[in-house]
Amino acid sequence: MRETGQPGPVSNPASNRPAPAARDALGALGALAERWWQFQRREFPFTAFLAGQPNADPTMFREAPADHERRAAEAASMRQEIAAIDFCALTPAERITHRMLEREIADLVEQHAVLSHLRPWLLPAGPEFTTFFFANSCQAGTAADAHTYVERLATLPAFFADVSACLAEGHARGLRFPRVVLTGALANLRQITTGAGAGGGGALGTEASPWFGPFKRSPAAAQPGVMREAERARSVIEQGIVPAIGRLAERVERELMPHARDSIACTEDVLGAEYYSCWVRHFTTTTLEPRAIHALGLAEVARLDAEMAEVAREAGYAGRLAEYRRFLAEDPQFFATTGEALRERLQVVAKTIDGKIPSFFGRLPRTSYGIESLPAATSARLPPAYAQPNPADGSRSGIFWVSGLPQMVPTTMHVPLALHEGWPGHLMHIALMQEQTALPAFRRANFTKYSACLEGWALYSETLGLDMGLYQTPHQHFGRLDMEMWRACRLAVDTGIHLEGWNRERAIDFMLAHLSLPRVTVEAEVDRYIAMPAQALGYQIGGLKFRELRRRAEQRLGERFDIRAYHDQLMAAGPVTLPVLEEVVDGWLDERVGQAA
Repeated sequence: MRETGQPGPVSNPASNRPAPAARDALGALGALAERWWQFQRREFPFTAFLAGQPNADPTMFREAPADHERRAAEAASMRQEIAAIDFCALTPAERITHRMLEREIADLVEQHAVLSHLRPWLLPAGPEFTTFFFANSCQAGTAADAHTYVERLATLPAFFADVSACLAEGHARGLRFPRVVLTGALANLRQITTGAGAGGGGALGTEASPWFGPFKRSPAAAQPGVMREAERARSVIEQGIVPAIGRLAERVERELMPHARDSIACTEDVLGAEYYSCWVRHFTTTTLEPRAIHALGLAEVARLDAEMAEVAREAGYAGRLAEYRRFLAEDPQFFATTGEALRERLQVVAKTIDGKIPSFFGRLPRTSYGIESLPAATSARLPPAYAQPNPADGSRSGIFWVSGLPQMVPTTMHVPLALHEGWPGHLMHIALMQEQTALPAFRRANFTKYSACLEGWALYSETLGLDMGLYQTPHQHFGRLDMEMWRACRLAVDTGIHLEGWNRERAIDFMLAHLSLPRVTVEAEVDRYIAMPAQALGYQIGGLKFRELRRRAEQRLGERFDIRAYHDQLMAAGPVTLPVLEEVVDGWLDERVGQAA
């Protein structure tokens, strides 16, 4: 024992201290990682908001052409800085941070170089959807919360003006949108600005709009202070947001639509091939070439066709796979009668899954989630479901949003959809990422930049329904395979559209030939691939990687394989590229095998 006041043992003797080069590299990396995060907070305020670190400035989105020019120049400078850091002097954990930081900086520079900022997404995740997502992440539980929300809400008209300015500059530089994209986007915008809704809220109605949602959800809605802010919100929506959307719609209709392309491939536009390659790399987080992805997609479709034919045989449709698909797509027994009934069915499925989770995961997030219905008026051009993560500060639960149109979500999809969007899929995965406080802030907050990791995990989560015993009938097994086939088709269809010359009808027919989804869902999906090139490629590529890693772990560990420990290791990796994820798992397996040697 040492006497009080005397120095204790040296915990880091000189012999164990990092060499000067390592200390310099670590210091430079840490400083740059923090600068990158502060850069993210300033340039992408909504990212900071979701990370629980909102700025004092109420602005939620900065998307004017000048904003993009400024951030690209700053990122280019940081790209030179990270290239100068001695990568070999870093520890394995620090090297992962280096690689993720280097990737994010390079992505921003390269996306700007191919004029991504001048062709913003308009469908289905257009700017109006982005603001819905923002509003659904907010609360008005107190007068102070309500005041803050309205201040932020009041900045949204400027966001729509920024998007409009980017469209105008892109148009001036020769960029042209496919006609089908502009038609769908314009319909969504007009849905808001016209119709029989109350006040200036258009077809949605002011109080029915997502922007008013925080007040509809507020437990303090009757308090005078909250009521005053609600009146301010009505004014902002009716006099600010809806007119701004109207002006954006006018630009789309009057300036862009007359010059729209009948072709649908992004590669036929200015810098189109470079644009597509850039986003393929981003969304897959790999170096796979688009034509290799197309071939993989066709091979996966063939594999799944064979598996589905076997399930059809078990269901009494031997040799009649197409007939079985039509039966599942058209028979009324596979569809809820109302949007409310659909939501209630999914709530039962989700609760059943909740009871299985502790057998598969040692660590669970502190925040849970709820299931809510999308407005029927806007559901036709949106995905059947999507996940809205909880804000990192825990101020609101995550939301599993499901279509308000039951025909878009047959009962055969319910189990895999709940596993994918809720727990253990997106909402659990992201909640655990947000709690990884040992990771640099930019790695916890920028999870949306790692689509193949997020979507791959969610697709793998669908297969956990097999381990959990949730697929008990041929129809349910077929539903899981149908969901995977959906993702496999994306590989073939997205690359088919943008690389192989497929037109819209060919893409729709291909999906209808291999899926039991209703035509309305397939059409919305194909339009999504046209409007958001490469975005859908990360799902199956990521899912295949997660399943490959699971098989590898089982083979190497044999009877010592512990599924809870394995899943906890995957969750601890945080958002990473697929190559880095593979390295993390291999390192963990080497350690476990070494311990048993």
